[in-house]
Amino acid sequence: MHVGEARIDGSLVRRLLAEQFPRWAELPLKRVESAGTVNALYRLGDDLAVRLPRIADGADDVVEEHAWLPRLAPRLPFPVPEILGLGTPAAGYPWHWAVLRWLDGDLPVPGALTDAQALAADLGTFVAALRGIDLPGGPTAYRGTPLAAVDAETRAAIADLRGVIDTRAATAAWEAALAAPSWTGPARWLHSDLMPMNLLIRGGRLAAVLDFGTLGTGDPACDFIPAWNLLPAAARPVFRDTAGADDAGWARGRGWALSMALTQLPYYRTTNPVIAGNAEHVIREVLADRRAV
Repeated sequence: MHVGEARIDGSLVRRLLAEQFPRWAELPLKRVESAGTVNALYRLGDDLAVRLPRIADGADDVVEEHAWLPRLAPRLPFPVPEILGLGTPAAGYPWHWAVLRWLDGDLPVPGALTDAQALAADLGTFVAALRGIDLPGGPTAYRGTPLAAVDAETRAAIADLRGVIDTRAATAAWEAALAAPSWTGPARWLHSDLMPMNLLIRGGRLAAVLDFGTLGTGDPACDFIPAWNLLPAAARPVFRDTAGADDAGWARGRGWALSMALTQLPYYRTTNPVIAGNAEHVIREVLADRRAV
C-alpha cells in the first residue's frame, strides 16, 4: 500500500520473538488479515498478538502507546490494547514493535449494525470519557490541530476525484467545516482515528477500542468521525448528545470525516478496497447530512 514498507512475514516475527521474548516464541503464530494501513498483525497463541509497523511514519506509534496507554486505560470505560512487551529493532527489522494481549470481538460494518442506538451511546461514552481525562503532558494528537492544517491536501484530493464524486458539493461541505468556530478550550485527549477497523463489537455493543497510534491532545472534534464513517443518520443524535458535541465541534468533526475520506479514496482506491469503500460511504453520508441541514 505504501512506498518503503518493511518486509514482514512469519519467519521475521519468529526470529524477533526468539531473540527478545523467548517465552512466547513457540506459540502458534498466524497472520491476521486486516484492512489496517500502518501495522501488520499476527495472532500469537490464544491470548496474544504481535503488531509491527509497516512504514517509518508509524514507527513511533507503538512507543507512544507504551508510554501512555497504561495511564489512560484505567480511566476509560471500555477495554483498550495492553502492551505486554515492547520489542526493539533487530533481525533486520528497523523499528519498535509490540506484543499485546488479544482482544476478542468483531469489526462493525456500516449498514449492518444490530443495535445502532446502543452502539452510538457506547461510542459517545468512550469519546466523552477520553476527552475528560486530566492527564497533562500528552503529545499533540495527529488530528488535534485546526482543520486549516489539512486544507491544501483536502482540496488537492477533491481535484483528484473530479469525475468520481460531486466535487462542487464536496468543496462546499469542506468550506462550511472550515468556517466553523475554532476550538478555544484547553487541549483534550483524543484517539483521532476512530475508524470502524479500530473498533470491536460483541452483541452489537462496543467491546474494545484499538490502535491508539495517533492518540494525543488537541481539539477533540476529530473523535466525532464515527457519526459518518459508521453510524446511520438516525443514531447520530444519540452519539452527539452522549459525546457532548456542541454545534461548532460537530461541524469540525464532520469536516475531519470528510477530509479523511477525500484523501483516503484516491490513495487506497486500488490497494485497500475496505478503506476506499468506507471513504466512499463517508463522502455520501457527509454530503447527505449537509443537504439535510
